[in-house]
Amino acid sequence: MIDIKSAREKKDVLVHTLREMPSLLVAFSGGVDSAFLLATAYETLKDRVTAATADSITFPAREREEAIEFARKIGVEHIVFKSDESAIPEFTANRADRCYFCKKSLSTELIRIAADRGIKIIAFAANIDDLKDYRPGIDAAKEMGIISPLVEARLGKEEIRFLSKEMGLATWDKPAMACLASRIPYGTPITIEKLKTVEAAEDFLFKLGLKQLRVRHHGAVARIEAGDTDFGRFFEEDVRKRVVERFKELGFKHISLDLEGFVSGSMNRTLDQK
Repeated sequence: MIDIKSAREKKDVLVHTLREMPSLLVAFSGGVDSAFLLATAYETLKDRVTAATADSITFPAREREEAIEFARKIGVEHIVFKSDESAIPEFTANRADRCYFCKKSLSTELIRIAADRGIKIIAFAANIDDLKDYRPGIDAAKEMGIISPLVEARLGKEEIRFLSKEMGLATWDKPAMACLASRIPYGTPITIEKLKTVEAAEDFLFKLGLKQLRVRHHGAVARIEAGDTDFGRFFEEDVRKRVVERFKELGFKHISLDLEGFVSGSMNRTLDQK
């Protein structure tokens, strides 16, 4: 349960911070956090804010299309630019710090876009809860001078969902989404084929009506993590058979359902936390 008064006060802090900005470029993925940041920034700055979304192999096409539609609906200028993570050796090697190099590359492109348009400030939508997990990409963004206004306002995920609902944003209850590379165990090379396989597998499950899930790619094995409300669907005979058939078409030899269910960042358990 969140403290509603505190959440609204934090939004006031965010608005005050935004109001002081001459112009702003928001790194916009279309997720709950970036949609809230972009909508609040647009309400505050109007035509002084611009959104930028990467067209990337690590970003599901469905997410990109939803981001485009969201930006169109609120009326903000929106730039979609190409991003090729397959050209980053540290990323494709799938090192524990892959997100650092990915975010570094992305930040470089955002800086170029901002410079071309005379935009003074660039922001991304990390929130205070993100700091509790291993997120090397946040460090890279900071080093590149990208700010995180939601962190500065001390806003957490549930507060952002509540405030988004108050604002009437359709994204308020959108399931959390992460880079497709997060489905592949650290140390296992990332390929475009693997990313496309994961995307196709998850798209299939979403079309079945499931909402919160991940398909972890363990070579010949697909490990499905499903949220509490979706978990039981896999015990329906028709759903089970359709999933097995489709996943085998995609190249998986074995299809498993993780009994723990959906766990954001579960792949990070293999890292040396020290």
